[in-house]
Amino acid sequence: MPNLLITGVNRGIGLAMAEAALARGWTVEGSCRTQEQADHLASTLGKGFTALVFDVTDHGRVAEVAASRSAPLDILINNAGVIGPEPDRQSALAMDFAGFRETLEINTLAPLAVAQAFLPRLRQSPQGRILTISSQMSWMGYAKSDRLAYRASKAAVNKVMQGLATDLEPEGIAVAVIDPGWVRTDMGGAGADLPAADVASGILDVADNLDMSRTGRFFRWTGEEREF
Repeated sequence: MPNLLITGVNRGIGLAMAEAALARGWTVEGSCRTQEQADHLASTLGKGFTALVFDVTDHGRVAEVAASRSAPLDILINNAGVIGPEPDRQSALAMDFAGFRETLEINTLAPLAVAQAFLPRLRQSPQGRILTISSQMSWMGYAKSDRLAYRASKAAVNKVMQGLATDLEPEGIAVAVIDPGWVRTDMGGAGADLPAADVASGILDVADNLDMSRTGRFFRWTGEEREF
C-alpha cells in the first residue's frame, strides 16, 4: 500500500483525503501548522496516520522535518492553499499586494519547496509521484478578473509543476496538477457543487494511477485530462 504525504491536512479536502486514504489501508503523513492541530489529528485519525508540524511557507522548517524522516515516500499531494485577499481587494484595479504576495508564497512557491524537501524520500520509492492541487480558475481560457491573486497563483503553480515534471522525467518520478472542482469546504463554501469526500476519493484515484505516461499533465478530479 502507498505511503502518502498530504500538506494542509487539518481540514477541507486535505482532511477528506487523509480519511479516504486510511480507509483504503494506505499509510498517511499529513502536515499542519501547530502541535495542537497535530495532536487532534493524531487522536482523530488514529492508526496509520502521522502528523507533521510545519508551515509550508517556512522552507527551513519544511526541510528540517523532511530530513527527520527516512522511509520511502510513494505519493506527495500538495494540498495546502489559500483563496487570497478579500474579493474587493483582489482585482487588477484594486489589489492587496501584501495579500497577493502571501497567496503566491502558499499556493505557488510552497508546493515546489515541499517537493524539493521530500524528493530524497520520493527517490527511494519504486514509483514516486507528486500531485498538486490546482483549480479550474487557473485556466487561461478564462478572462475573468475576480479572485485574481488566487487565479494567478494557481496558473503559476501549474507552470512550476510542468517544469518539475520535465526535470524529474529522467528519474521516473511523475508530476501532475489536478482541478478539484468547486468543493463544499471552508474555502469553497456551503453552496459549492461537490462533496469533499467524493472529490478526495477521485484525487486519490488519480494519484494512485499517475505514471510516466501521464506526467506533466493537468487532470480533473474525475480523472479526465483538461487544458491548462
